[in-house]
Amino acid sequence: MIDLELDGDLAPVPGCARPIWERRLAGPPAGPGAWAGLDTRGRDAWLDLVRDRGCRLKHEDRPAGHTYELDGRHITDGPGLYLALGEAVNGPGGYFGGCLDALVDCLRGAFGYTAPATLLWRDAATAREHLSGVLASDGEMYDLVATVREVLAEGGMRVTFT
Repeated sequence: MIDLELDGDLAPVPGCARPIWERRLAGPPAGPGAWAGLDTRGRDAWLDLVRDRGCRLKHEDRPAGHTYELDGRHITDGPGLYLALGEAVNGPGGYFGGCLDALVDCLRGAFGYTAPATLLWRDAATAREHLSGVLASDGEMYDLVATVREVLAEGGMRVTFT
């Protein structure tokens, strides 16, 4: 018999996220793009799970000079961008940042990446169409694809759009 007392803020799983949690608890995705059919809220919930798992795992950094391939067909929102990037670097269900600051952290190592490297971003037109005018928290519009490309370049990852 175990007497267990939990202390702290434990938020219940939101109803919209429950099916995603159940799906992920069944095991990691068998292939890439398992998140692609979700709406933005679902993708955000998926990213939360990927981030939680990805930040607890020990990643084997690939050697410098590695080429990663990003499937951009389903990048229509911010969470989709980070989910696709995580899969490109760390495979299905992989994590490689969930916002710009986290992306910078991942580029510093211990998340599957060693500089310099190349990212082949396939079907980039989809992301450009949907993310070229993103509203920042300060109310200003910015190009998320261009910003992510700049952050990756500063971290030693050359991006080639195809």
